[in-house]
Amino acid sequence: FEEIALSNVDYRANYAKAILKQIEPIPELRTGIENFDIIKNNEAVIKYLLADLFPTALTNNEIKAVTIPFQNLSFNYTERFKKILSNAGSEFDMEIRDFDDHQFYINNCCLILSSYYKQHIDFNKPFFYDIPDEEGVEKHYRILYNADFMEIIPTENSLHLTQDDIDLLLDNYNDIELWKTKFPKGSWTLKGFGIVSLFDATTESAISNLKSNLLKPDSKSVATDEIIANIFKSIFKIPDLRVGFIVYNPEEEKFIRPIKFETQLQSFLLSKDQEVDCKNALFGCSFEKLLDKKEPLVISNVKKFIEESDNKKLGEHLLKQGIMSCVFAPIIKDGHLLGVVELVSSTLRGLNSVNATKLELVLPYLTDTIDRYNTDMQHQIEAIIQREYTTIHPSVYWKFKRESQNYFQNINHTKDYIFKEIVFKNVYPLYGQIDIKGSSEHRNETVKKDLQNQLTALLKIFESQDPNTNLVLLEQRKFELESFRDELNFPLKADTEQHIQRYIEEEIHPLLKNTKETEKSEKLERLYFESLDEKSGLFYQERKKFDNAMSIINKKLASVLDKKQIEAQQIYPHYYERFKTDGVEHNLYIGASIAPTKPFDIMYLHNLRLWQLQTLCEMELEHHQLKASLPYELDVTSLILVFSAPLSIRFRMDEKRFDVDGTYNARYEVVKKRIDKSNIKGSSERITEKEKITIVYSQNSEETEYLKYIKYLQHKKILEPSIEQFEVEDLQGVSGLRAIRVKVINNNANPVAQKITYQDLLDELN
Repeated sequence: FEEIALSNVDYRANYAKAILKQIEPIPELRTGIENFDIIKNNEAVIKYLLADLFPTALTNNEIKAVTIPFQNLSFNYTERFKKILSNAGSEFDMEIRDFDDHQFYINNCCLILSSYYKQHIDFNKPFFYDIPDEEGVEKHYRILYNADFMEIIPTENSLHLTQDDIDLLLDNYNDIELWKTKFPKGSWTLKGFGIVSLFDATTESAISNLKSNLLKPDSKSVATDEIIANIFKSIFKIPDLRVGFIVYNPEEEKFIRPIKFETQLQSFLLSKDQEVDCKNALFGCSFEKLLDKKEPLVISNVKKFIEESDNKKLGEHLLKQGIMSCVFAPIIKDGHLLGVVELVSSTLRGLNSVNATKLELVLPYLTDTIDRYNTDMQHQIEAIIQREYTTIHPSVYWKFKRESQNYFQNINHTKDYIFKEIVFKNVYPLYGQIDIKGSSEHRNETVKKDLQNQLTALLKIFESQDPNTNLVLLEQRKFELESFRDELNFPLKADTEQHIQRYIEEEIHPLLKNTKETEKSEKLERLYFESLDEKSGLFYQERKKFDNAMSIINKKLASVLDKKQIEAQQIYPHYYERFKTDGVEHNLYIGASIAPTKPFDIMYLHNLRLWQLQTLCEMELEHHQLKASLPYELDVTSLILVFSAPLSIRFRMDEKRFDVDGTYNARYEVVKKRIDKSNIKGSSERITEKEKITIVYSQNSEETEYLKYIKYLQHKKILEPSIEQFEVEDLQGVSGLRAIRVKVINNNANPVAQKITYQDLLDELN
């Protein structure tokens, strides 16, 4: 102003002289202001001083103010800035987004390094103010800072920094204590003022926030529907905007709620339903445009839509939720529909075909997110299928992984890559089972009981019928029912159940529906139909008890085996598979080829055999304790097959499972399949017996080994003292098998739950 006052341009010189005269009583405007009251009391003068930087013509357009260094103070706002702050409310506290005291301190230090030490430091990352408007919609303003009117001066407390000091600081941005050491408080003075300018970056910032939330890999960290809605509110400037989303399932032609985001994002189309068929009346022809033409469905006036559209059901469905305008936009990837984003508002014409075009800004990110979601879901489904249906045991997973990596690495070089067979050579097998004793006989017996009960119930209904109705036909049917009941006194034939079921459904049930009922017969008939199983149409009470009992046994014993198997893997990594049939079977294979990085010793095989015997003891005891609570009493028998010769197992690609490899080794499989139904040689007695464990072997060394285990477990009060030894009848192509049979001590004092290792056995023997 002093220079302008001396100029030859009269009007400018006169204006400058007037300003200089006006500030004469306020020396702080020249020397420096240290009290904010001076600014507050002289706002008009300061406004004149800053007039060139704050043109009056732009005051309603620019968002600008003056700031004080190191202070969260600003003044001399433009009119537009004042209006923005006024709309935000008196309680609004203007703070820079994601900018804490730590960053504020270091940024000022960087300013000193840049201005005073002439270091080229790019520390101006984008800063934003998030300020709500009068309707509560959050708007985002990018901050631009002009520091041309600031002077940086070191004080007597400042430290001179060497280049090494500066390099150290630049390598340790997050070490606030280091920065405070090099820039102590009170060591530098910033004189002057800064000019902060804002520009409305709401749409760009909201899209960036949306992208950040959508890119989060963890579904638990994905923003809630409230956060997503706020982002869309900022983009569309609609305060009551709500956002929903549904995924399209092309295989079933259904819209479904994405499970991954079901707690974060709602749906206004599905409402409470988890999925809806695309041909559902709710969507109807209204979605023809969206599904076929892949174009958004825009309804700016829901009430008018109900009056004029053929699909009133959709309009009424929306209106019930307080929706007055909406946009349903398809998410398309490579011409395929992935899902639909739903924008709804309770404001009439709040959403329309004009502002719906803003969706073009966000749809690319939504498309990538849904495509990624579908891919992730597909991978998870495949993983579940592999885990639950075609499981690969962790002990052999490494070999499948290695072969898959070979395929992946060669896929671009070799058109027809031939997968190598997965084979493990020289492994020792261990087979064991707990079988439900006489399961077939029990099953047949329960079938007979249910059929007998059903036939008896039908006969009672017929006997209580009005004797004047279809007398001859009733007598004939009674005779046939009695004949069936008598037939059940003999062993059950393979087709008896189906034959009786078909007869009852085709001959008896139609007759009951067309026969006059007495009060007694009506009651009996009602009870009869209530007793029928929905699936089979037959009585299922006794079989249900049997099926439930068998299911409980299998589930409990399998659980014990799986739990113990985790411990067994600590002995030495080995392949393990388990099957539930009429009992629980398991296969173990142990050898160096399964865990090539670990040295193998035959001691690990012996240790695993002892573990297997002990585990079967525990499973026997578990069944004994469970037996009294079963809905149908069932006994179990236990068996171990010992096979000392190493063999090879090969993964059968067609059957997706491991099988013993080689003709000679097939002998082992033959014995496995037939041994539990074998008899003691020279008798009709089965080799297995309830509450006892049968160990089948062929070599003297195996007998010696297992007798040691048994003796040790007898010493531990797990097995009873008596031991049975006998020969096993010859199987087809297999002879010379022998067996040991020993009873498990079934009482609560049995210490079987204690973990016993092969080393314990060696210590005991020594």
